[in-house]
Amino acid sequence: MRMELVREMTPEEEELHKKKLELTTLEAELAQRELELITFQAELNAFRNRYLQALGKLYIELDAVLADLAELKAEKKPASHQAWKKAEQARAKAEESAKAVNESKGQSENFRPSERLKKLYREIAKSFHPDLAGDEAERAQFQHLMAEANQAYKNGDEQLLEKIFIQGKHSPESVRGVGTGVDLVRVIRKIAGIRKRLEQIAAEMKLLKSSSLYQLKLKYEEMKEKGIDLLAEMAGYLNRQITEACIRLNRAQKKNK
Repeated sequence: MRMELVREMTPEEEELHKKKLELTTLEAELAQRELELITFQAELNAFRNRYLQALGKLYIELDAVLADLAELKAEKKPASHQAWKKAEQARAKAEESAKAVNESKGQSENFRPSERLKKLYREIAKSFHPDLAGDEAERAQFQHLMAEANQAYKNGDEQLLEKIFIQGKHSPESVRGVGTGVDLVRVIRKIAGIRKRLEQIAAEMKLLKSSSLYQLKLKYEEMKEKGIDLLAEMAGYLNRQITEACIRLNRAQKKNK
């Protein structure tokens, strides 16, 4: 009876096996966290566009009136550096408001990614995240691919996202060399890179959640559940401010005559 010998794994091979299992788990976690981050960013941006479309024109009008008022006050005190500085700041704010509203035009006020879109993005992130690159050339290629994937995801373009995934899978760079020692070093470095990126994502999410825009979004959603439109309430308040500012401007113009 013939006995077949089963070769035992070397210590390096055993360690490589363990690290590969760890890497697989981390790759899945990284893909999910990247998905959560980009989804959060897109949802926050969509709310910003909704906010600007609902209130932008009112802010433009209010800031323009306040800028006119500040300039009239500065004209009364031509030697006052502080008065002219305030007038310049008021005018700059008015121009900034107009620019922000114009940039938001045509952009979506809602972001609802499909499950297929999410799945495609996760697959791309697991396969082509820059922190999984073996060298700088591959990292550059992955960064370019992920940038395209990020934009396609934000646009809700499933077809383009699938095309990016297929092209990446069939690229010559997707074929990689083997060798226990080299592979072990490569896997260890990938693990370290992923852990660092996970820390960065956590920090980015924390920063976004501490922003005034996110706090406003939370308040908007909370009041919406109670049947109150916060943006409509804010619009009413801005209209009252505009009326008051116009009255003050008219009085100042009459005094200047």
